[in-house]
Amino acid sequence: MKALLFDLDGTILDTREVILVSMQYAHSKVLGAENLPSDEELLSLVGIPLREQMEHFSPDKYNELIEAYLDYNEEVQDEMLKDFPGTAETLASLREQGYRMTVVTSKRREPAIYGLERTGLLEYFELVFGADDTKEHKPKPSPLLHAAEHMGVYPEDCVYIGDSPYDMLAARAANMYAIGALWGMFSKESLIDAGAQILISHISELAKTLLAPELFKA
Repeated sequence: MKALLFDLDGTILDTREVILVSMQYAHSKVLGAENLPSDEELLSLVGIPLREQMEHFSPDKYNELIEAYLDYNEEVQDEMLKDFPGTAETLASLREQGYRMTVVTSKRREPAIYGLERTGLLEYFELVFGADDTKEHKPKPSPLLHAAEHMGVYPEDCVYIGDSPYDMLAARAANMYAIGALWGMFSKESLIDAGAQILISHISELAKTLLAPELFKA
């Protein structure tokens, strides 16, 4: 495998709480606290672009939801933003082993880069692609294929690591190897159902997993 493509939220950055409180704030402000969905429902669409998430909750007021979400998210993210334990060490080790690494996220590129800079992880990634880089988004394969093209590698020579079913569906549709991250926001069952070929419980397991050729048999 020549290239490792990573999802961002729930895979590289531990953003569950900052996303959740931002969702709760936006829904309460725009739609009323009495209509606040459960935590599980609020997080169920993380992995697709924010506009699509908000259109799901309110086709009529999604722009207001987005504005409220982004305002609150910007206010609290510096205090709450963090990476998962062992992430920097793992990325440094993978870089030393010669892997090329890129982020492909459904978040817009600018805030994605900000989050990586804030946590000191941007240096490990060759490129960062966001929702504003392609017309189609996960679970469609376009973002992953776009990244592979810009890296100059074949899709079948890539691995995509992500924590959501949308990541697994996109990886399989792009003919990339799909590794499910169990430390993120989604269940083991949802990742398996979406086509994950391997599940790992901690990012530190990734280097060892990539050294086992038998795991990449069709």
